Amino acid sequence: MKPFETTLIVTPSDLDELNHVNNVRYIEWVQHIAKAHWQKNASSTILKDYYWVMLSHYIEYKTPAFLNDVISLKTYIINFKGATSTRMVEIYNEANKLLAKSETNWCLINSETKRPARITPEIIRLFS
Repeated sequence: MKPFETTLIVTPSDLDELNHVNNVRYIEWVQHIAKAHWQKNASSTILKDYYWVMLSHYIEYKTPAFLNDVISLKTYIINFKGATSTRMVEIYNEANKLLAKSETNWCLINSETKRPARITPEIIRLFS
């Protein structure tokens, strides 16, 4: 699946008491890039008709990030099945060293019924 990438710079509000990026911030970045990828690719009709909810999340922390580090986030879908998809997010520093990696299972929800919705071929094509 084709990846989506963005960058950010670590700010003081990203840091914990150890002066490196707080683990919770990585999870927020995972959610942020997933949402940005969805909003960039989906049409206004699809965005109106569907949204995603997180079912499960696994993150592996490799190396800390620090104030003013330039961070690259890369995300891509590794599979679709029924109403669910599995999304990978890789987070790198400017030396291209892997800082963290996550795998998240998401469920597509119909905005009207608030129930899981089978992922359509059209939605799959958006990310292939």
